[in-house]
Amino acid sequence: MRFLTAGESHGPTLTAILEGMPAGLALDAEYINTELARRQTGYGSGGRMNIERDEIHISAGVAAGMTTGAPLALWVENRDYKNWREKDIPPMTTPRPGHADLTGAIKYGYRELRIALERASARETTMRVAVGAVCKKLLAEFGIVIGGYVVQIGGVSVTLDPALTYEQRFTAAEASDVRCPDPATAELMHEEIRQAKIAKDTLGGVIEVVALNVPPGLGSHVHYDRRLDGKIVAAMVSVHAMKGAEIGPAFENAGKRGSEVHDAISVDEHGNLHRSTNRAGGFEGGITTGEPIVARVAMKPIATVMQSLESVNLATGQAEQTTYERSDFCATPRAVPILEAMMAFVIAEALIEKLGGDSVAEMHPRFNSLRRARLSDLLMDNREWRFGYPE
Repeated sequence: MRFLTAGESHGPTLTAILEGMPAGLALDAEYINTELARRQTGYGSGGRMNIERDEIHISAGVAAGMTTGAPLALWVENRDYKNWREKDIPPMTTPRPGHADLTGAIKYGYRELRIALERASARETTMRVAVGAVCKKLLAEFGIVIGGYVVQIGGVSVTLDPALTYEQRFTAAEASDVRCPDPATAELMHEEIRQAKIAKDTLGGVIEVVALNVPPGLGSHVHYDRRLDGKIVAAMVSVHAMKGAEIGPAFENAGKRGSEVHDAISVDEHGNLHRSTNRAGGFEGGITTGEPIVARVAMKPIATVMQSLESVNLATGQAEQTTYERSDFCATPRAVPILEAMMAFVIAEALIEKLGGDSVAEMHPRFNSLRRARLSDLLMDNREWRFGYPE
């Protein structure tokens, strides 16, 4: 499965094509619109979200409310386009640090920096969320749930109650406009963002994205590019402003001894294998263990700041301060559904690869017959053997 997006921040439309979705999945625009609306809400958002009211249009790949197996074509109108359509746009020749302005010009030879800005804009993530919504719908057919929440904004971080289930965290986060599951910490995050606004500055943060009920055995250890944890990390940092990702508490684990990190295995009276901890974040050897998949993602502060930064005017060669472009003060809460979407896509792709099948109906019996972490599925020869490599 793969997807492509097209479109610019102030162009007429944003478009996505999703290829490889099986036939027979019930899908309508309203389901996708619910996810798009989540992306547009969050304390610290900028003025653009007061203009746009994203609504998906499905123009291919769905008939009578069901996917056909053909590529899906999805598009969203940019309402702000009408404000730019007949506008004479002043030249932009001073690159802003932290954006693709300068690197885009070096890469493609642009003679106008706004061309890089338009495609590099996080407005593109609208279509990632739309694609992710379709993938979430497929995963739901197999009981797989994707959710996320904010655990840090600026210098404020949360210590979550371990008694809270992941589902409870998801629900509590959606009730908060900073998407933090803990109300007391959410108030501190509010104040952190408010102070950044006063200072005309921006904030980043850390987000946890979790996949529940993923069967064991997705991914592979046999090639570097088939390790599913590697694919998830790559997908997370492919999102605008995401500069790091870890599976589980990876960086915390790096400071511990092995005996404190690895997840012990036990067996119950029914022959089912269990783990009392999930420090590995749902993976061993690039393969899912059946435990929750947990990715922690670090988002840098948005690069568009109201304070001027030092730069150089490429047209004159002189030092010059940057000018402000409309943006968020803190986009971390709004990034949660985007990262969920990327997680959903990677896991949906892995599930389709594992199960095969051109239709959802074909996938269900194959899913039910997957090997699980139980002794009855893991028959051992339990005898001596030799490698037997040819001489």
